Amino acid sequence: MPAAPTSQELGRTVLDARDIGRALTRISHEILERNKGAGDLVLLGIPRRGVPLAHRIAARMAAVEEHDVPVGSLDITMYRDDLRMKPARTLLHTEIPGDGIDGKVVVLVDDVLFSGRTIRAALDALNDVGRPSAVQLAVLVDRGHRELPIRADFVGKNLPTSLAERVSVRLSEMDDTTDSVSIAVPATETKGETA
Repeated sequence: MPAAPTSQELGRTVLDARDIGRALTRISHEILERNKGAGDLVLLGIPRRGVPLAHRIAARMAAVEEHDVPVGSLDITMYRDDLRMKPARTLLHTEIPGDGIDGKVVVLVDDVLFSGRTIRAALDALNDVGRPSAVQLAVLVDRGHRELPIRADFVGKNLPTSLAERVSVRLSEMDDTTDSVSIAVPATETKGETA
């Protein structure tokens, strides 16, 4: 008889909604502090979950600065280096705020930083949209295992993981559930069965 699934196989929650809220508040304040306010900032979320995170960060900044920070989205689909290896993907929406990004400080926002390849694709996509004065990176979770020399400027939670583990971010705007970040090991990666 197989052993009952462990909590790790089922997934264990490492951040709940309150933890995520605190992390986003901290990221918002760190961005404002580093950039001496919100005057030249533009937040671009990387679809899918980076977009609602960017909107949440902008709302927190507006509460502090009494200045609306422009928010948009940046689709990286056609800039990925694995296009030939995976099935066709649906193009997602790119939305650049009306004043553009030229001369602005662009903060790319994503949910999980892993290999760095998504961010490399985002930098390539950004080149086709305009020329910011600087680009910074904010992520909710940095799980390590970088394959490219990319580092986040603002991190909600450093979450050391093994390559076998899977990090799952759930957001109320997209998943019809409460916010959470969980780690799970796919069933095929778990240890053997016991009798």
